[in-house]
Amino acid sequence: MTTSSFPDQAVAASDERVLRAAVAAYLGRYRGESRVHTGSDLKVFLTWCAGQGLDPLNLGRVEIERYVRWLQEVRRYQPSTVSRRLSVVVGFYRVCVIDRLLAHSPADYVRRPPMPAESPTLGLGHLQFEALITTARLSANRNDFALIAMLGLLGLRIFEACGANIADLGEEHGHRVLKVRGKGDKTVLVPLPPAVARAIDRAVTGREQGPILRNTVGRRMDRHAATRRLKRLAETAGIRMPRMHPHMLRHTFVTTMLDAGVSLRDVQIAARHADPKTTMRYDRARKNLDRHPNYILAAYMASGT
Repeated sequence: MTTSSFPDQAVAASDERVLRAAVAAYLGRYRGESRVHTGSDLKVFLTWCAGQGLDPLNLGRVEIERYVRWLQEVRRYQPSTVSRRLSVVVGFYRVCVIDRLLAHSPADYVRRPPMPAESPTLGLGHLQFEALITTARLSANRNDFALIAMLGLLGLRIFEACGANIADLGEEHGHRVLKVRGKGDKTVLVPLPPAVARAIDRAVTGREQGPILRNTVGRRMDRHAATRRLKRLAETAGIRMPRMHPHMLRHTFVTTMLDAGVSLRDVQIAARHADPKTTMRYDRARKNLDRHPNYILAAYMASGT
């Protein structure tokens, strides 16, 4: 997002030049996809301010808390989404204070929504994941196998998979690798297991440049096209989930690794989680279901049921 993309009413109440400079200074700290997502979250806040007739550079803590309640009660976002969008607002005002546009931040001491101890996203079970991989491998669309392999076997985020290019493929110390540009524009080399390498090679057959994943008209696949492909593959595989989306495969990547006996620390490294608590949230959600006392009760009463 650029500063010129803000709605006019979001800057009408404030000095337009000052607000645009503040936005540019804040977004200038980010690059790549991080800048895009941060800008999108900030635009939501400024648009809300415009709708409330508020000057973004003349707010108090009460108005910021009203914004949080709007995210929770009107938009009904998950706590993680509310927390992320509030963090963007906090960061914006922190930069305003650093640049001496404001004497203090109105976002200081705003109450953050409590985060659940476990992730609300559930991954696929082992058999479901196998069925999905098999369905993708047998699909006539050569991008399907590569998509599922990159999300579920490499644990890539959807923007990382869709943003990967043929030029990012290479070799390092005898390993096939993919250069991945992740959060914060950080670049890492991800090794490609043989099955994933075959899936990618099939997707790029006959091409030497351009995106690895393409949509049905030959252009770069975006997250919307990827979600549609994933839903179609899940239906074909007989997987019935209330809401299939790409992040479920990243969750599956983590839980399947843990099921395979990989240590929590190694899984954290593979998933590129900055905080081990993130990995533990995925693990806790899985264990809470696997060890639920309902199963013990049902087994104990098996003779009567």
